[in-house]
Formats: sequence, structure tokens, C-alpha cells
Amino acid sequence: MIIVKNKALAGMLILALGLMACRENKKEPKYPEPMRPDESMAHFQLNKDFKIETFAVEPNVLDPVDMVFDEQGNAYVVEMPDYPFPPEPGKEAGNIRMLIDANKDGKIDSAIVFADKLSEATSILPWKGGLICTAAPDILYLKDTTGDHKADIREVLFTGFFKANSEAQITSLRFGVDNWIYANNRGQAGTVTIPGKPGSPALQMQGADFRFRLDNGKFELETGPGQFGQTINDWGHRFFTENTIHIQQSVIPWRYTHRHAFLKNPRAIINISDHDPIMFQETPPPYWRQARTDARNRNYKEQHLDRVEYADDHFTGASGGTVYEGDAYAKEYYGNIFTGEVAGNLVHRDVMLLNDSSAAYTATRGAAEKDREFLASTDSWFRPVGFVVGPDGCLYIIDYYRQHIETPVSIPDSLKTDMDFMRGSDMGRIYRVLPKEAGAYKPVNTNLAAMSSAELVGLLSHNNQWMRSTAHRLLLERQDKSVVPLLVKLVQESNDGRARLHALYVLESLSTLNIDLVKKAIVDPVAAVREHGLMLAEKYPACYPLILAAINDSSAKVALQAVLSLGEFNNPANEKAFATVLEKYKANQWFRTAVLSTDAGSSAAFMQRLLSSPAFTNEATADKTQLVEEITGIIAARNKKGETALLLNSISKANSAVNQQWMLAALKALSKAYRSPKALPIDAAMQGWLKKMSTEGAGAVKDSAVSLLSLSNKK
Repeated sequence: MIIVKNKALAGMLILALGLMACRENKKEPKYPEPMRPDESMAHFQLNKDFKIETFAVEPNVLDPVDMVFDEQGNAYVVEMPDYPFPPEPGKEAGNIRMLIDANKDGKIDSAIVFADKLSEATSILPWKGGLICTAAPDILYLKDTTGDHKADIREVLFTGFFKANSEAQITSLRFGVDNWIYANNRGQAGTVTIPGKPGSPALQMQGADFRFRLDNGKFELETGPGQFGQTINDWGHRFFTENTIHIQQSVIPWRYTHRHAFLKNPRAIINISDHDPIMFQETPPPYWRQARTDARNRNYKEQHLDRVEYADDHFTGASGGTVYEGDAYAKEYYGNIFTGEVAGNLVHRDVMLLNDSSAAYTATRGAAEKDREFLASTDSWFRPVGFVVGPDGCLYIIDYYRQHIETPVSIPDSLKTDMDFMRGSDMGRIYRVLPKEAGAYKPVNTNLAAMSSAELVGLLSHNNQWMRSTAHRLLLERQDKSVVPLLVKLVQESNDGRARLHALYVLESLSTLNIDLVKKAIVDPVAAVREHGLMLAEKYPACYPLILAAINDSSAKVALQAVLSLGEFNNPANEKAFATVLEKYKANQWFRTAVLSTDAGSSAAFMQRLLSSPAFTNEATADKTQLVEEITGIIAARNKKGETALLLNSISKANSAVNQQWMLAALKALSKAYRSPKALPIDAAMQGWLKKMSTEGAGAVKDSAVSLLSLSNKK
């Protein structure tokens, strides 16, 4: 027994023993608590060229997932409080708030609910004085007509999108330079219609993203699938995020890869990162993720699987990729793409590179970020879900600020007992990133809505993409043809390729574009303008010779577009052009897909032309063998009388160095096609060829012929 005579010392001893007992009886929390905005900012490790400040914080913004600035400079934020649980019917809690900076100090001090009771709204886009909003299963149009900043018009523009999983719904509305509005759909199934137009054709969404125009009522499938995060650069090139893949590029639009029904699984997108999947995370993985990863890795080991899962430092929650094309930062940051990693509590930056020999960009790390991120936080509640570039040219970071950000269905029940998925639903932050040397923030006084149409044309040459794009959209909405001479002058005389491109498409939206301007665009000094000139030329048959010549363009991306555009014409010269292209770009998957997407480039006659060229048949390289297999599959699926036999006869006449390998590749494709549940009967000419090869063939070719002949007899 210990006797302590000093009362003060005795008290301290009792307190210490009590604390020890509490620790023994009380479980340590598995997850950190939230921080005030200023505390959280103190945990940011930011690129040395920048500083960061709050723009809006709770209670003025809660659960933000997207933000836009309209043509008057007003900021609107979409709030998604229900995540990760689907809202009960009739109890939808999603809001769009208009943020108010009453004292003009660059920080939000109040907010007005512009629209409420929205079902899982995820993105917004200004349009004709209101907002377009994705809220599965709908795309809505919301507008205030009374001046109280509350939407009194709520119109369903499209309906029928997938709704079951909030992480895979219609989202990421973006206005492109080509006058189309693009949205990610994650490739989910859905039957999309326009409620306001009964009897309009329904669109089956499986495997695709979505694009539409409200100026002419068009809507169609687009290449994907993108998830939460989409961005379109100055030149109309589209990029998107998808969880573990933080940056992908759409290289070939859907309208080309689906010109005929026989090109299966066309290659149209690519992961363009040269450093995936590594990121540099400053927070430890949350308890549940580490425990789940450990359990999965034990399972893989027990099953002798060559597979490893990582709990941190690998992209898993990439979100909100956004291209920076503002005028507030140094030139080296222009065109960079910023992506949030919500599981890693960081912002990643990619420098975008495109050389003339490639049809796709390369996304690489900046020189100062080889072993770190643009912004990494040690606050595990920091959830950068998205970004926007404002009228001031600054990048704004949208922070969902939650304790957990994961769908519960992905977490074992045993790990959910200590998890409150709604912790933080009363919080949310938006940050502004400024150059480090910038002084006190000065808001930009912007009201493009009050400008004349002529003044808007002048903004098409502005250095900030927000200004250019907003002016472009307003000109499209107004349909004011009085500015046509100014637009034509811009195309003819501007030294800025971006301005020339905007002017071309504004003219297109006004139905005043002419063939002379399109011809000029096809030979523009800027490759991306030439690329769009070729697209626009598809409406002008007289432009065919210029399109044909462009297959030899010094830019591979322009040459690829020329091939895609040629396929829109039924011209006998296409076949020779496609053969020339494949001799030059035979190893390039994009050019092979472009050629095969056309009828002329996927016929037996076209293959016969290729096989008569010594430059093509000099060796059986892997890319040529793949082409033979792909084209055979298309011909078999098309099942045009006599075509398959003609193809195989052409292969058999090729020199002995290639015909055996290519014959096997063709027979492999035929076997797959003829065993398909939807396969058509093998025609008589093909049966005759199989009978011949089953007796005269040798080795694997003979075996394949016998097998296919047996299949033919069964049918």
C-alpha cells in the first residue's frame, strides 16, 4: 500500500489513475474528427507557386459536388446531402444554392436555395438565364422568372437515365466548342426520351455517354464510359475520370465507331497517364480500407492468385478532372488538368502533351511534382470532388468534406459498425487557388448578360476560357445574325486559333457557315482547327478532295480525323485512300479502328487490295495479323454472299511467309463469329472453300477448316 501525504500530489495521482482506467475502458476512435476550415487549410501541402483561401464554407454551402458561374458572375452550387444512400421517394433533399458575396470581398457570406427537393443532383450548366441539372433519372431545366432567385420553372428535358447507384449516374455537364453539351453516363443502361416530344425515338444508353443540343433538339450517344469528372479543352478534346483511372481521353467519337453494326468492341478511349496508378498520399488509409485490403490480400494468397490490392498511394477515387485554361496563372499551368482523389485527400495535376506523331495526349507529372502532389492534405476529411475555373481565371476546389466517402455496399458489414456515413453532411467547403505572389483578392466585375452581341464576339479572343466559352454560349442562345460579319472577320483575320474555332462554330449555330470558311479551316495553321474544319466539311461534298489530301497531314490527329471524315462519303476513292493510310499507320490502333468503322474499309474487296500490295504482305507483323482477324470478323458478321470465301481466297494467294499465319487468324475470327448465338448460316461459297481446305489444307489450317465445316453441317 502506498501512502501519499501531500494532498496536491495525491490528487494528481488519483487523476492519472482515473485517466488510465478511462483509456482501458473506452475504445480509441478509429476515425479522426472534423476540423474547422482554417484548421483544415493548415494541413494543406500546396505547390509552392500558389496559395489557397476559402471562398465558401458551411453553413452557406453543404455537401457540394459541383459549382458554376453564370453569365452575370453568380456562383451556383449543387448539394448532394443524401450520399451514399438513395433518397426515399418524396423525401429528396438535394439543393442548388446561389451563393451571395454581399460585401464584394471575394468570400461568400450568405446563400439562397435556388432549387430544392432534387433527386441526387450532381452537376449543373448555365443555359438561357437558368440552369440545366443532371438529377437521375432526369436532366432538368430550372429557371427563375420572378427575380427572387428561386426557380419557378422545372422542366424535364430528358428522362430514363440509370438511377440505381449514385456513383454511376448521369453527370458532369460540359459545354463544348462544337455547340454540343456533353454528359457522363458511366455506360449504364437506360431508355432515354424527351417528355416534351411524345413519339420521339428512344435512345438506348448501354455502354455509352451522352451529348445533346438544345438549339436544334438533337441528342445522341457519345464515347465513354466516363464517371464523375469530365473536361473539354480549348480544342474540343474530351477527357474523363473513372475511379482508379484518373485520366482517360476519348479519341474517336461514337458516331464514327458505330457507323455499321459489325465493328465489335471498337477501341475509342485510352488511359493517357504515364504514371498510373501511383499517387503520393499524406493521410494513412482509413481503418476500414486497410482492414478490407488486408482481408482481400489474404484471400488472394490462399487462392494462389497473382494479385495484390493497395490501401493507399494508388488511385481509387479519382474525381472531377478539370482542365485549367484561365488567365490568372503562369503560362506553364495553362492546359493542365486537375483531378481530385477523394480517398487519398489530394489534388493531382497533369501536364498535357500532344506531339504530331500521336492521335492521343500523354498526361505526365509536372517537373516540381515528381514525388508529391499539387495539393495533399493530412486532414482525412478533405474530399476534393471537383473543380471550376472562374471568371477571375482562378481554380476553385469543391470539397465535399465527409468522414467517409464510399458506397456502403463495397464495405463488409463487420467493418460498418463504427462508421457513420453521414458524418459531415452539415459541412462543405469551396477553396480558391491563387498565385502565391498575388495580393489581396479583387473580384472580377463580370456581367456578360448585359453586353451587346458585338461585345461578346470580342470576348471570343479573351485569354480566359470561361470568358470565351460563356460568350460563345450566349451568342448561340441569342441567335443574333447581325454579328455574322464580325464572326467571318474573326475567322479570316484573327491570330488566335482558339478565337477562329469559336467563331466557326458560332457561325454554324447561326446556320451561316459557308464552304469557303470551312475550306479555310481545313488548311488552318493550327492542327486542332484543321481537325474541326474536316468535321465541318462532312456537310459539303465539294470539300472531299481537301479531306482526301488531309490523310497526309503532318499531324497524326488531323490525319486520323481525315480518315474518319472520309468514311462519311460513299466515294470510290476511299478504298485506295484507306489502303494508303494502313500502309503508313498499320501499327496504330486508332487508324485501324477508323478504317474498319467504314463499309469501304471493312470489305473483302478492300482486303483484296491490301493483299495485292507487296508493302503490306512483306511480313506478318502482329498489327497486320490483328487487322486480318478484325476485318474477317466484320465480314463474317455482315455475311454478305461470297465475301468470306473471297477474303480467304485472297489470303491463300498471298506469299507463303504470311498466308499461313493470316489464314489461321481469319479462321479464328470465323470460328468466333459462326459460334455466336446470332450467327447467320454459312453460305454456299464458304462451305465450298471449307470442303476444299479440309482435304487440301495442311496442319492447323486444315483442322480449323474441318471444325468449321462440321459446325456448318450442324446448322
